[in-house]
Amino acid sequence: MTSNASVTKGARARAREEVTAAIKDEARRQLAAEGAAKLSLRAVARELGMVSSALYRYFPSRDDLLTALIIDAYDSLGSAAETAHAGVSGEEPLRRWTVICEAVRGWALEHPHEYALIYGSPVPGYSAPESTVRAAARVGQLLIDVVRDAHQGRGVAVQPLPGELRTEGERLAAEFAPDLPPAAITAMVAAWAQLFGLVGFEVFGQFNKLVEERSAFFSHAVRQLAHGVGLLPQG
Repeated sequence: MTSNASVTKGARARAREEVTAAIKDEARRQLAAEGAAKLSLRAVARELGMVSSALYRYFPSRDDLLTALIIDAYDSLGSAAETAHAGVSGEEPLRRWTVICEAVRGWALEHPHEYALIYGSPVPGYSAPESTVRAAARVGQLLIDVVRDAHQGRGVAVQPLPGELRTEGERLAAEFAPDLPPAAITAMVAAWAQLFGLVGFEVFGQFNKLVEERSAFFSHAVRQLAHGVGLLPQG
Protein backbone atom coordinates (compact mmCIF):
# COMPACT_ATOMS: atom_id res chain seq x y z
CA MET A 1 0.00 0.00 0.00
CA THR A 2 1.34 3.39 -0.97
CA SER A 3 2.07 5.67 1.97
CA ASN A 4 0.95 9.30 2.13
CA ALA A 5 4.61 10.32 2.32
CA SER A 6 5.47 8.59 -0.96
CA VAL A 7 2.41 10.07 -2.67
CA THR A 8 3.42 13.53 -1.50
CA LYS A 9 7.00 12.97 -2.61
CA GLY A 10 5.83 11.83 -6.05
CA ALA A 11 3.56 14.83 -6.42
CA ARG A 12 6.39 17.17 -5.50
CA ALA A 13 8.70 15.52 -8.01
CA ARG A 14 6.10 15.88 -10.76
CA ALA A 15 5.51 19.51 -9.84
CA ARG A 16 9.24 20.18 -9.94
CA GLU A 17 9.49 18.55 -13.37
CA GLU A 18 6.61 20.67 -14.66
CA VAL A 19 8.12 23.92 -13.35
CA THR A 20 11.55 22.99 -14.72
CA ALA A 21 10.01 22.31 -18.14
CA ALA A 22 8.15 25.63 -18.03
CA ILE A 23 11.37 27.50 -17.17
CA LYS A 24 13.20 25.85 -20.07
CA ASP A 25 10.35 26.57 -22.49
CA GLU A 26 10.33 30.25 -21.56
CA ALA A 27 14.12 30.38 -21.79
CA ARG A 28 13.95 28.90 -25.31
CA ARG A 29 11.39 31.53 -26.24
CA GLN A 30 13.80 34.20 -25.04
CA LEU A 31 16.64 32.59 -26.98
CA ALA A 32 14.57 32.86 -30.14
CA ALA A 33 13.62 36.48 -29.44
CA GLU A 34 16.80 37.90 -27.91
CA GLY A 35 19.64 35.40 -28.34
CA ALA A 36 21.59 33.49 -25.72
CA ALA A 37 23.72 36.47 -24.67
CA LYS A 38 20.62 38.28 -23.36
CA LEU A 39 19.10 35.34 -21.50
CA SER A 40 18.08 36.53 -18.03
CA LEU A 41 16.81 34.52 -15.08
CA ARG A 42 14.92 37.56 -13.84
CA ALA A 43 13.18 37.96 -17.19
CA VAL A 44 12.28 34.26 -17.26
CA ALA A 45 10.90 34.48 -13.72
CA ARG A 46 8.92 37.60 -14.58
CA GLU A 47 7.30 35.99 -17.63
CA LEU A 48 6.35 32.93 -15.59
CA GLY A 49 4.94 34.98 -12.72
CA MET A 50 7.62 33.73 -10.34
CA VAL A 51 9.84 35.63 -7.94
CA SER A 52 13.52 35.35 -8.81
CA SER A 53 14.37 33.61 -5.56
CA ALA A 54 11.95 30.78 -6.43
CA LEU A 55 13.52 30.28 -9.85
CA TYR A 56 16.99 30.10 -8.33
CA ARG A 57 15.92 26.92 -6.54
CA TYR A 58 15.69 25.28 -9.96
CA PHE A 59 18.62 26.98 -11.68
CA PRO A 60 21.06 28.76 -9.34
CA SER A 61 22.52 30.85 -12.16
CA ARG A 62 22.10 31.81 -15.80
CA ASP A 63 24.97 29.45 -16.65
CA ASP A 64 23.16 26.52 -15.04
CA LEU A 65 20.10 27.24 -17.16
CA LEU A 66 22.22 27.62 -20.29
CA THR A 67 23.94 24.31 -19.59
CA ALA A 68 20.58 22.55 -19.24
CA LEU A 69 19.38 24.05 -22.53
CA ILE A 70 22.62 23.09 -24.29
CA ILE A 71 22.43 19.48 -23.08
CA ASP A 72 18.77 19.29 -24.14
CA ALA A 73 19.66 20.62 -27.60
CA TYR A 74 22.54 18.20 -28.07
CA ASP A 75 20.38 15.31 -26.88
CA SER A 76 17.54 16.31 -29.19
CA LEU A 77 19.94 16.47 -32.13
CA GLY A 78 21.54 13.17 -31.13
CA SER A 79 18.16 11.46 -30.83
CA ALA A 80 17.11 12.70 -34.27
CA ALA A 81 20.30 11.34 -35.83
CA GLU A 82 20.10 8.02 -33.99
CA THR A 83 16.44 7.52 -34.89
CA ALA A 84 17.16 8.21 -38.56
CA HIS A 85 20.13 5.84 -38.51
CA ALA A 86 18.13 3.07 -36.88
CA GLY A 87 15.96 2.94 -40.00
CA VAL A 88 18.95 2.16 -42.23
CA SER A 89 21.25 0.37 -39.78
CA GLY A 90 21.51 -2.71 -42.00
CA GLU A 91 22.42 -0.80 -45.15
CA GLU A 92 25.83 0.08 -46.63
CA PRO A 93 28.00 2.57 -44.70
CA LEU A 94 27.72 5.30 -47.33
CA ARG A 95 23.93 5.23 -47.09
CA ARG A 96 24.04 5.28 -43.29
CA TRP A 97 26.46 8.21 -43.29
CA THR A 98 24.24 10.20 -45.63
CA VAL A 99 21.10 9.54 -43.59
CA ILE A 100 22.79 10.70 -40.38
CA CYS A 101 23.98 13.91 -42.03
CA GLU A 102 20.54 14.57 -43.52
CA ALA A 103 19.02 14.14 -40.05
CA VAL A 104 21.44 16.71 -38.65
CA ARG A 105 20.43 19.20 -41.32
CA GLY A 106 16.72 18.50 -40.85
CA TRP A 107 16.92 19.01 -37.10
CA ALA A 108 18.90 22.23 -37.47
CA LEU A 109 16.39 23.72 -39.92
CA GLU A 110 13.54 22.84 -37.56
CA HIS A 111 15.37 24.15 -34.47
CA PRO A 112 17.49 27.09 -35.71
CA HIS A 113 17.70 28.86 -32.35
CA GLU A 114 18.74 25.73 -30.50
CA TYR A 115 21.25 25.01 -33.26
CA ALA A 116 22.61 28.54 -32.82
CA LEU A 117 22.96 27.89 -29.10
CA ILE A 118 25.22 24.87 -29.61
CA TYR A 119 26.98 25.72 -32.88
CA GLY A 120 26.70 29.49 -33.13
CA SER A 121 28.77 32.24 -31.59
CA PRO A 122 30.03 31.59 -28.04
CA VAL A 123 27.94 33.14 -25.28
CA PRO A 124 29.97 35.92 -23.60
CA GLY A 125 31.05 34.92 -20.11
CA TYR A 126 29.91 31.31 -20.46
CA SER A 127 32.12 28.23 -20.60
CA ALA A 128 30.44 24.89 -21.21
CA PRO A 129 31.18 22.38 -18.42
CA GLU A 130 32.26 18.77 -18.78
CA SER A 131 28.65 17.65 -18.31
CA THR A 132 27.85 18.73 -21.90
CA VAL A 133 30.44 16.45 -23.52
CA ARG A 134 28.47 13.20 -23.59
CA ALA A 135 25.47 14.78 -25.29
CA ALA A 136 27.67 16.77 -27.67
CA ALA A 137 29.46 13.61 -28.83
CA ARG A 138 26.38 11.61 -29.85
CA VAL A 139 26.34 12.50 -33.56
CA GLY A 140 30.10 12.28 -33.88
CA GLN A 141 30.15 8.86 -32.23
CA LEU A 142 27.44 7.67 -34.59
CA LEU A 143 29.49 8.72 -37.62
CA ILE A 144 32.62 7.10 -36.16
CA ASP A 145 30.66 3.87 -35.71
CA VAL A 146 29.75 3.93 -39.41
CA VAL A 147 33.40 4.40 -40.41
CA ARG A 148 34.45 1.68 -37.95
CA ASP A 149 31.96 -0.79 -39.46
CA ALA A 150 33.23 0.03 -42.95
CA HIS A 151 36.83 -0.43 -41.88
CA GLN A 152 36.12 -3.76 -40.20
CA GLY A 153 34.14 -4.92 -43.23
CA ARG A 154 35.15 -3.78 -46.70
CA GLY A 155 37.75 -1.36 -45.41
CA VAL A 156 38.09 2.31 -46.13
CA ALA A 157 40.07 4.09 -48.81
CA VAL A 158 41.69 6.95 -46.89
CA GLN A 159 44.60 8.98 -48.17
CA PRO A 160 47.73 8.59 -46.01
CA LEU A 161 48.62 11.38 -43.60
CA PRO A 162 51.49 13.72 -44.42
CA GLY A 163 54.42 13.38 -42.05
CA GLU A 164 53.70 16.62 -40.20
CA LEU A 165 50.23 15.32 -39.20
CA ARG A 166 51.29 11.83 -38.09
CA THR A 167 51.65 12.72 -34.41
CA GLU A 168 48.41 14.67 -34.37
CA GLY A 169 46.58 11.84 -36.13
CA GLU A 170 47.86 9.31 -33.62
CA ARG A 171 46.72 11.53 -30.76
CA LEU A 172 43.23 11.91 -32.25
CA ALA A 173 42.94 8.19 -32.89
CA ALA A 174 44.04 7.37 -29.33
CA GLU A 175 41.43 9.75 -27.92
CA PHE A 176 38.43 9.00 -30.10
CA ALA A 177 38.85 5.65 -31.88
CA PRO A 178 41.99 3.63 -31.05
CA ASP A 179 40.83 0.83 -33.36
CA LEU A 180 40.85 3.10 -36.43
CA PRO A 181 43.92 4.21 -38.39
CA PRO A 182 45.10 7.75 -37.59
CA ALA A 183 44.38 8.80 -41.18
CA ALA A 184 40.73 7.71 -40.84
CA ILE A 185 40.03 9.58 -37.61
CA THR A 186 41.85 12.68 -38.86
CA ALA A 187 39.63 12.67 -41.94
CA MET A 188 36.62 12.17 -39.65
CA VAL A 189 37.43 15.31 -37.65
CA ALA A 190 37.74 17.32 -40.87
CA ALA A 191 34.44 15.92 -42.17
CA TRP A 192 32.75 16.69 -38.83
CA ALA A 193 33.82 20.33 -39.05
CA GLN A 194 32.72 20.59 -42.68
CA LEU A 195 29.33 18.98 -41.97
CA PHE A 196 28.45 21.59 -39.37
CA GLY A 197 29.92 24.30 -41.55
CA LEU A 198 27.50 23.33 -44.32
CA VAL A 199 24.57 23.22 -41.93
CA GLY A 200 25.56 26.48 -40.28
CA PHE A 201 25.84 28.28 -43.63
CA GLU A 202 22.26 27.30 -44.40
CA VAL A 203 20.81 27.97 -40.95
CA PHE A 204 22.49 31.36 -40.60
CA GLY A 205 21.67 32.55 -44.12
CA GLN A 206 25.09 32.49 -45.79
CA PHE A 207 23.66 30.47 -48.69
CA ASN A 208 21.05 33.15 -49.46
CA LYS A 209 21.43 34.35 -53.08
CA LEU A 210 24.14 31.74 -53.53
CA VAL A 211 22.82 28.16 -53.36
CA GLU A 212 19.27 27.61 -54.55
CA GLU A 213 18.96 23.80 -54.75
CA ARG A 214 20.01 23.36 -51.15
CA SER A 215 18.80 19.82 -50.50
CA ALA A 216 20.54 18.48 -53.59
CA PHE A 217 23.63 20.57 -52.83
CA PHE A 218 23.80 19.21 -49.28
CA SER A 219 23.31 15.59 -50.37
CA HIS A 220 26.13 15.92 -52.88
CA ALA A 221 28.39 17.63 -50.34
CA VAL A 222 27.92 14.99 -47.63
CA ARG A 223 28.69 12.24 -50.13
CA GLN A 224 31.93 14.04 -50.89
CA LEU A 225 32.65 14.16 -47.17
CA ALA A 226 31.96 10.43 -47.00
CA HIS A 227 34.48 9.83 -49.77
CA GLY A 228 36.94 11.92 -47.81
CA VAL A 229 36.72 9.55 -44.83
CA GLY A 230 37.03 6.60 -47.20
CA LEU A 231 33.45 5.41 -47.58
CA LEU A 232 32.76 4.09 -51.03
CA PRO A 233 29.51 2.80 -52.55
CA GLN A 234 29.22 -0.97 -52.60
CA GLY A 235 29.75 -2.48 -56.01
